[in-house]
Amino acid sequence: MATADSVVRAEDPFDLTFSEAELDAHRDHITSFIEGQVDAAGVDTVVMGLSGGIDSTLVSHLAVEALGRDAVHGLVMPSEANRADNMSDAERVANDLLGIDYDVIEINPLVDAFLDAYPDAEGDQLAVGNLRVRCRAVLNYLVGNHEESLVLGTGNRSEALVGYYTKYGDGAVDCHPIAALYKQQVRQLAKHVGVPDDLAEKTASAEMWSGQTDADEMGMDYDTLDSILALHIDGGVPAAATADRIGVPIDAVETVREMYESSAHKRAMPPGPEPLY
Repeated sequence: MATADSVVRAEDPFDLTFSEAELDAHRDHITSFIEGQVDAAGVDTVVMGLSGGIDSTLVSHLAVEALGRDAVHGLVMPSEANRADNMSDAERVANDLLGIDYDVIEINPLVDAFLDAYPDAEGDQLAVGNLRVRCRAVLNYLVGNHEESLVLGTGNRSEALVGYYTKYGDGAVDCHPIAALYKQQVRQLAKHVGVPDDLAEKTASAEMWSGQTDADEMGMDYDTLDSILALHIDGGVPAAATADRIGVPIDAVETVREMYESSAHKRAMPPGPEPLY
């Protein structure tokens, strides 16, 4: 994991922002998508985790636009790894900004129960961090099944391309409404739909353990990651040209390429052998 001082930041990040017309088009496209997914599932309501971060904040706003506030149920699921201000922001989104029903469910007892059952994992930061995320997924589906609701995900394009999410954790949902958006576009669209700047610009963290931030974990900020993904991974621009264009060392581009390739299993169904007959 990088330190704050070693996080790579592009000298000239690639601008991926939308025009006003494009923002309106994406807003309509995503709300129509949510409506379509709910209709296809034969349900009337959705459930989703609220973390206080920008991804869940944007998805919850768009879900309310698509379905109405009575059709959106939020789950705030704190643990010892969550900063109190993030959980406060999650409740602020549910209460003050959207007026949706929500429940606060502490996940520490669930995590502790798993570690009591398998104490060998105690102290394994990554394994326990992923356990926290998977406990939230289980709760999402417990509530979703009980209420006959669709489970909305909050994954964006940047995280999906480099596998920056927990398999069968925050990746375990029925659909990802903002899956096509790079992180900087998530922030821009959030502001466009009325999310306050302090929420739209807050430091991103998966909060898998105390003090964790996305930039430190990945070794670069999102503007840099987005630039490399758009140019090199999605756009096919050679690594050296990408590095020169945005002003980063070429090994930063190669790191993103490695993250993309090594996380391919997260973006595919679990493999099995081809049928013999």
